[in-house]
Parts: sequence; C-alpha cells; structure tokens
Amino acid sequence: MGQNNCQGALQQPVGSGFNATSTASDVIKGIDLTGKIAIVSGGNAGIGLETTRILAAAGATVIVPARDLEKARKNLAGIPNVELGKIDFMDPASIDAFADSFIATDRPLHLLINNAGIMWVPLRRDSRGIESQLATNYLGQFQLTARLWPALKKANGARVVNVSSLGHQMAPFNFEDPNFLHRDYQTLQAYGQSKTASNLFAVELDHFGKQFNISAFSLHPGSIHGTELGREASLELFQQMGFLDSEGNLLPEVLASLKTIPQGAATTVWCATSPMLNHLGGVYCEDADVAELSPESTDSEVATEQRGVKSYSLDQVSARKLWEWSEQITGITLGQDMHAAAPAFVN
Repeated sequence: MGQNNCQGALQQPVGSGFNATSTASDVIKGIDLTGKIAIVSGGNAGIGLETTRILAAAGATVIVPARDLEKARKNLAGIPNVELGKIDFMDPASIDAFADSFIATDRPLHLLINNAGIMWVPLRRDSRGIESQLATNYLGQFQLTARLWPALKKANGARVVNVSSLGHQMAPFNFEDPNFLHRDYQTLQAYGQSKTASNLFAVELDHFGKQFNISAFSLHPGSIHGTELGREASLELFQQMGFLDSEGNLLPEVLASLKTIPQGAATTVWCATSPMLNHLGGVYCEDADVAELSPESTDSEVATEQRGVKSYSLDQVSARKLWEWSEQITGITLGQDMHAAAPAFVN
C-alpha cells in the first residue's frame, strides 16, 4: 500500500526541476487532461482562476463552485470547458447541495482542488459556531471532499489538492478551543490553525484513500501579489507585519519577494498533474516540489525567509483526532467505513 507521510517521513524534494519562479504553464507542459474532470473551489479569482484556466487549456472539464455567480461568470468568460456551481463555505447546506448536484451527473471526479480560502478577517462564526477561517479554509474542504467521495472513487486515480499556506507555521490546531470561545481572537492564529488543519487532513485522507487509488496533497502557493486574500485586512495590520511603510506603500523588498499569480498557481497545478507524484501522497509541497521539514521553533511569527512544513501539521495522532472532530461537527461518518478497511500506518 506504500509508505505514509505521518510525521513527515516523505518530506524530501523529488528534484522536479522547477522552482519559485516557475509558472503553472511551465509545470503542465506535455500533460494532456482530455477527458478529465476537475473541481476548483474559488476557481474564479486569484490563483484559483489561473488554476482553472491552465487545467481547462490542457483539456480538462473544470467545474467552479462559487459564492458570487455573477462575478464568477464575468471572470471566467472566454475560458472553454468550464461549468459553474453555487457554493458558500460558510453555509454547510450549500456544500451538500453542490456536491449532490455533481454526484447526480454520475461522472467521475479526477481532480478536486480545495483552493477557496479567506485570511485577515475579523471574528465571525457560521451557524454552527465555527470560526470563519476554520469553516472556510478547512471544514469546507473536509465536507466537500467527503460528499464527493463516490465520484473520486469512480475516477480510479483521483487526486485531492488542498491549498494550504506557510501560515500553518503560525499555529498548531487547538483542540481545546478551536473556535476562540475561551481565548482572545487573533486573526493570524485562526488562519494558521486552519491551514495546519488542511495539512493534517491531507495526511489522513491520503492514508485512507490508498485503497481507492485516491491520493491527497497540501501546499504553500507562495506569497502572491495581486490576489483578493487581504481585502479585509487593515492598513495597520499590514504595517505591523512589516509589509507597508508609514504611508501605506508596499516596501520594495517585500514586493520583490512576492510571486505573480501564474507563479502562485504553479504548485497547485504541479500537485494535481505531475507524474512524479503518482506513487507519493500525503506530502506538503512548495515551489512545485515536495517541501522539507521546517526546523522547530518557539517563535509564532513566520519570517519571510522560512520554508518547509512543521511536523505538528503532519502528526498521525493529531490527523486522526482532527478527522474524528470533523466528522462530529459535520455529521459525516464516511471515515467509519474508510477506517474499517484501511491498514495501519507504516512508519
């Protein structure tokens, strides 16, 4: 069944030949996706839009679930082989409705790109009381993947790609108080926790998906210029983080370190399509290659030069615990069947 990436056992670069400046077009050269079906959440803006464009150009049919259909239709105009669907990751019922509509088409799902995400938002909760970044960046991934499971199995070789972030280094998952009921809300701590959860999910999902020929990956796309991710952040927050000067201008050294949108989509597309990953799942990637483990640190700040993945976001015990917590919150018990059939982890 192959080795699993618990505790980061597989976190070694594979020599992809790509780097931080590689674009999505670069990494997909020579790959034909004709006949393949992909779903890209948040595929109508930022790196999600570039991911949609590249996959469609390679021949895939791409379904884009979006909250604002009018905006999505405008942004996706002119891209062939694209279908639209309605979804709001703060509304669990809409996730079920979207998944049900796709399952009803009886099509296989070859690629599920869990790209949708939010950052730098004030404290909000969904109808279940789940903090909004956790609900959008992780729990929506879990629910959508689980509801689409029959179509993923039908593909006989599906990949699930979770767009995570280097921001996972800002916080492990807080099982005692994930929704900030008993601690002060810090937006970056909430973001970091949600991205750690996305990494843990990929490790666990890949382990249990092996029996169905389903693999899973998480990734850091890079710090990217020109996306909508910071639309709710205050000027003061960006200044506090050292991104802007006193007049609100982006510092030259920060601008020089940012990726373009085509570069930012490269690792997503590489994880979704590279034959180098055919027998390697559950890994966290960056710059279109498998990332190395990051040194342990007590500093909660993520320095711009830091790279790699924290071992706590690949921990076997935490991954299983998070899966069980997620089943309880969503009411989805798919994992029971998967756990019963799956072998134990191989260290």
